[in-house]
Amino acid sequence: MPDKISKLHRSWVMSRIPNKHTRPELVTRSLLHHLGFRFTVNGPKNRQLPGKPDIVLPKQKTVVFVHGCFWHRHPNCKTATTPKTNKDYWLKKFARNVERDRQNIQALEDLGWQVVVIWECELKNLDTVASNLISRMPRSSKYDLPEELNDLALVAEQRSQYGH
Repeated sequence: MPDKISKLHRSWVMSRIPNKHTRPELVTRSLLHHLGFRFTVNGPKNRQLPGKPDIVLPKQKTVVFVHGCFWHRHPNCKTATTPKTNKDYWLKKFARNVERDRQNIQALEDLGWQVVVIWECELKNLDTVASNLISRMPRSSKYDLPEELNDLALVAEQRSQYGH
């Protein structure tokens, strides 16, 4: 079935999808900050490390990728659907994305960095995400899981801070 809009208009629509400072990234950064972790999002390490991680915690030598389930193909996730039109193109694109993610994670681990991947759909349960973050990162005892994360105002930053 052919696409109902022109290639030029489709390109314009796709260009409007943000790739930096997305809502899942803002929530993850706010959660990390609330848990007491300090990190960079625009620092030199973010740009120099393989895969350009979304969040770098230099003191813990840990990087965090916040992956969208659709683009990075979260296994067994209902939002990781495949478009019905131009299926061959999309399957190749998704395969390249998954392979690139795998290579970047391997390269980071080879450099001695710990890699944490947070999936967009996981952010619906902040308690689980916070527990996973705390258990996977080197930390001191001062980082304790707050009693109720759902009551927190977790978006502490605005896109305007980053030129959006």
